[in-house]
Amino acid sequence: MGCQQPWRRLRSPSLRFHTTLFTIWRLLVLAYVTLGTNDLNRAAAFYDAVLAELGAKRFMEEPDYFIAWGNSKDGAGLAISNPFNKAKATAGNGSMAALNATSREQVDRVYAKALALGGADEGAPGQRSPGFYGGYFRDLDGNKLNCCYMGE
Repeated sequence: MGCQQPWRRLRSPSLRFHTTLFTIWRLLVLAYVTLGTNDLNRAAAFYDAVLAELGAKRFMEEPDYFIAWGNSKDGAGLAISNPFNKAKATAGNGSMAALNATSREQVDRVYAKALALGGADEGAPGQRSPGFYGGYFRDLDGNKLNCCYMGE
């Protein structure tokens, strides 16, 4: 996508808005998202498998504290961590991390992998609005995620 303004080719004003927002967010704002966990090893196994479907790999970790994944040095990352204050990790009400897919089929695979690994369904993959296809699930600690594809 980059600075070539690909949203101008998109038909739906809503899709143009969401795609523009997503592009700006991804390129200029978001560096990473951290989700809390109460079992780092269990969460690591879950995310190793789920994020592999998106081509993401571990790129940073501190044993017994946090692990981060990404699929490029320039893109946003996702991390899991034991809470810094040593209190129990809880899922944020109204919080959600969105994972960027390159196709509808990839959304379907990520969603299916998450559920197969014990994640909870929060909305099966489907067309949510023109040009926005997504599937929603919760990880093993109750954190809500969306895997989405924005395109025709």
